[in-house]
Amino acid sequence: MATAAPLMPKATAVWLLDNTALSFDQIAEFCKLHPLEVKAIADGDAAQGIKGMDPIVTGQLTREQITEGEADPAKSLTLSAAKVTIPNPERGGKKGPRYTPVSRRQDRPNAILWLVRNHPELKDSQIMRLVGTTKSTISAIRERTHWNAAQLAPMDPVTLGLCSQIDLDFEVNRANKEKPAPADTGATLLPASETTAKKEAEVAAAAAEAQSKPEGDLDVSAVFAKLKQLGGKGEKGEE
Repeated sequence: MATAAPLMPKATAVWLLDNTALSFDQIAEFCKLHPLEVKAIADGDAAQGIKGMDPIVTGQLTREQITEGEADPAKSLTLSAAKVTIPNPERGGKKGPRYTPVSRRQDRPNAILWLVRNHPELKDSQIMRLVGTTKSTISAIRERTHWNAAQLAPMDPVTLGLCSQIDLDFEVNRANKEKPAPADTGATLLPASETTAKKEAEVAAAAAEAQSKPEGDLDVSAVFAKLKQLGGKGEKGEE
């Protein structure tokens, strides 16, 4: 039977990477992430801007388990039993803004700023559903006219607990599907064979004209002058 993932898995993984000597596989198994994703977090390629969350403080892991895991890389970490049951009500397909607890409402502007910067494809209605805000607040943050704009810092709404990663991925995928495909303007560079065809044709015509004249009437200097003139004209046209 699969065990449940810890609260805010990526934030927990960030803390474990920064504060323990656990292996990538141990952290990935505990946080329910892919080992390559954990490696990307360690390299700084993923979860940028996410503040680490101590699983010991939240009661999800004990110091003894971490110590044993550091000593034995093959040992698996287990999620401690929750002392308080956290309800997770389903939205049931209801439309409209998501309810945000009072303790989290001061974090909504930071989450909106993060969404606007990292996912510009999201519509205002989608941001409203994710973090439970108003259209006027989103517009103020977009236009930097929010009353606290100077103090805002972009923060992941998943890390803040304002929405789930599943909800965020769902809205981003839907926004990408609704985004129109870029129009094909058809503007391309002409091939070199086409741009030099005119010059080659003029040179060939001059050579043919010279060969068609009787030998007695052949003016070598005039032919070379003509060829030089055509060559200069072609180069100037190409520039």
